[in-house]
Amino acid sequence: MAPTLTSHPTLRIIPEPLTPEAFAPFGTAIRCPLPRDLASAPSIASLPPHDPTPVVANQSSALKYSPISPLLDRYPGQCPSGRPSAARMSMFSCFPRKLRSAPSPGSKDSETSSVFDVRILERHPFTTQTFTPLDLSSQTRVADADEPYYLVVVAPTLKGQTATAETPAGTVTIRDPPDLENVKAFVARGGQAVTYGVGTWHAPMVVLGSRRVDFVVVQFANGVDDEDVQEAAFGEGIVVELGKGGAQRRAGGGSKL
Repeated sequence: MAPTLTSHPTLRIIPEPLTPEAFAPFGTAIRCPLPRDLASAPSIASLPPHDPTPVVANQSSALKYSPISPLLDRYPGQCPSGRPSAARMSMFSCFPRKLRSAPSPGSKDSETSSVFDVRILERHPFTTQTFTPLDLSSQTRVADADEPYYLVVVAPTLKGQTATAETPAGTVTIRDPPDLENVKAFVARGGQAVTYGVGTWHAPMVVLGSRRVDFVVVQFANGVDDEDVQEAAFGEGIVVELGKGGAQRRAGGGSKL
């Protein structure tokens, strides 16, 4: 059972679109820089500047962008156990999360909106972790209302600080806890993958819509529970507002309730 923090703020979060710039403090937002309807390989000289610069591959039938995201292993020399790590590729089949209705902020009548309750965050202290969705539309704009999407919920790390938490065995101290005053949420679709930076606090994957989304997940691990993943749970009060019926909200930011 995850340790439960003894205090946390009350926060209502409006999700924003997942972009490389907005997500940079937490990791890497991955998307193809080419137009979706581009059907033949263009000349590199005709493309706008991009970092990394692509190179021609596959008998000139492809453009290769490398590297597009870090794959970092900080276990050697840093994890307390000294147990060696190995690269691991997994599949997470993530089913749609349940939402609840809550009064819309500022509403003068009985209008409600769908919200997702954030109750737990986790982090991987010695490795990056990349989620790549499969079988999901690559449209990054609002398109088919039935097409699922996913939320990327993250929080900064309070480096060098501690927080008190409770477990069935008693009180524990969480080092470098999440900054719950500054939780952020991003909306991602099928044309996007995401890499959480080493030690980034994030919610377990949140899929919204009518069907599951399967993700290929790449990270390092050494099989020591507290070195592979650390968790922090908390009570009610931190919610992501999704609008009527769970519709995607485009504006960014958050506000105290």
